[in-house]
Amino acid sequence: MLILKTLALEPLHGYGIALRIEQVSQGVFSVNAGSLFPAFRRLEREGRIKAVWKPTENNRRAKYYTLTARGRKQLQSEAEEWSRQSTAIARIMEAC
Repeated sequence: MLILKTLALEPLHGYGIALRIEQVSQGVFSVNAGSLFPAFRRLEREGRIKAVWKPTENNRRAKYYTLTARGRKQLQSEAEEWSRQSTAIARIMEAC
């Protein structure tokens, strides 16, 4: 879900995705870019993201990932489920 949400903003390469997640979470989630690649491959196989090779800001080649329509639909579904779950957890924590 975090990868899809990050890509909903703009296309990014693996390192950029890892950096954005770390920055937005204020360091709570520190993601090694290399650990993301199995997830990228799975999401790409499922048609949720697509990738193209482009030069980076440093003139290196990197795969830039973009969210597809199918990916946006999955993000919406996962965000709704997360909202339901986090609300339920908050209720339990407040009651106990």
